[in-house]
Amino acid sequence: MTQVRDKRDQKGNRNDSPAVPALGPLGMLRWAWTQLTKMSTALVLLLMLAIAAVPGSMFPQRIQDPDAVNTYIEANPTSGPWLDRFQLFDVFSSYWFSAIYLLLFISLVGCVLPRAAQHYKAWRSKPPRTPKRLTRLPQYRRVLLGGRDGAAAPSPSEAIQDATKALKKRGYRVEARDLDGETPSVGAERGMWKEVGNILFHVALLGVLISVAIGSLFGYKGQKIIIEDESFVNTLVAYDSFTPGTNFNADWLNPFSVRLDNFQATSTETPPTPRSTELPRTSRRT
Repeated sequence: MTQVRDKRDQKGNRNDSPAVPALGPLGMLRWAWTQLTKMSTALVLLLMLAIAAVPGSMFPQRIQDPDAVNTYIEANPTSGPWLDRFQLFDVFSSYWFSAIYLLLFISLVGCVLPRAAQHYKAWRSKPPRTPKRLTRLPQYRRVLLGGRDGAAAPSPSEAIQDATKALKKRGYRVEARDLDGETPSVGAERGMWKEVGNILFHVALLGVLISVAIGSLFGYKGQKIIIEDESFVNTLVAYDSFTPGTNFNADWLNPFSVRLDNFQATSTETPPTPRSTELPRTSRRT
């Protein structure tokens, strides 16, 4: 039952308006979740993530080259400390970048999974029934069968069977109903694979986000130059440059060693023919 408030303005006129219930904390959470799981919100967050990654290519990053960061701060004593406070030298592990990343991840999960479940139910269900009043449809047409050249008109069930075969050849999902009754009908629909491709694209994007997150948290990247008759042991001190993830543990390195005894480089390309450098001869009379 809707409550009605009796309101009167300064002139004494009555203004009846329905009482709007308070949204409350639970309603606010539901509204926020609905807004977050919209596809438009996911696109905005994806654009924000791309923009937030721009400072990572403009400023040196501490995880890659801490010496370059220290040099930049010393060369810019006024702006350098402020940039460091806003974590512009640690962009991909900053709080604001992680917040955008997590919101995008939650938005995709809340958008793709219910959409995939709903599409699965629609795939398992039968095509919709034929409306009782076809004349209300915008694409309504009437076709008269038979009556020409003495041809007899097909029965309703035969016409429905022929329509079913024609629709199946065109790739429709077909469901014929009440073939032996007084009002046989056929329902058909297609376009289900288009939605499947759309869902697979978003699931793949979600997988990319998960893979990038795992790699940035627990992965590492290292480089080492080995010369002949030298060996390499897989430890932190043996690398020339080492870039660990945020939660990387040095105990996760597999213990192995490599020794380079001989190194020969061969090329399959034909070396270019050297050009003549002989200078032209000149004569001079004295």
